Amino acid sequence: MDFQLAELPHVIELMHKHNKKPFIHLDLIKGLASDQYGAIYCIQALKIKGIITSKPRVIALCKKRDVLGILRIFLKDNHSLKQSLQMIEECKPDVIEVLPFMPQILPHIKNHYRKPIFMGGLITNATSVDLCLDNGAQAITTSSISLWEHYTINEERKI
Repeated sequence: MDFQLAELPHVIELMHKHNKKPFIHLDLIKGLASDQYGAIYCIQALKIKGIITSKPRVIALCKKRDVLGILRIFLKDNHSLKQSLQMIEECKPDVIEVLPFMPQILPHIKNHYRKPIFMGGLITNATSVDLCLDNGAQAITTSSISLWEHYTINEERKI
């Protein structure tokens, strides 16, 4: 997240070297189009394993190219929830990421969507992580380094 296009090849190469599966948030790479063409570059040239995006057309491309597609949705109100559920139904992503932190909405989304759900956005403490996971999130996404250090890969709860 928040990289420049010129930095990507080196970072992705390091990830591959350390047996990590690189995912790119296509919408947040500076200098890279967040469309199907940017996605094709990342898939073919960088050999990434997944793309996070808010664009259904990119999710469709991921399906064709056998790359994990994570659809990021932003919920502001009931109207955005309804639109997001319709978009999920149409593009059928492998995973959805729901933002912002709103664990109480997860059971409702799980009624409409049977695949993994990640919750992100403004998650800054362990209590928030637990609320998300207890309400049905498979994982959480956070830029809080203290949470990365708090949860280890061997724990049942994943972030």
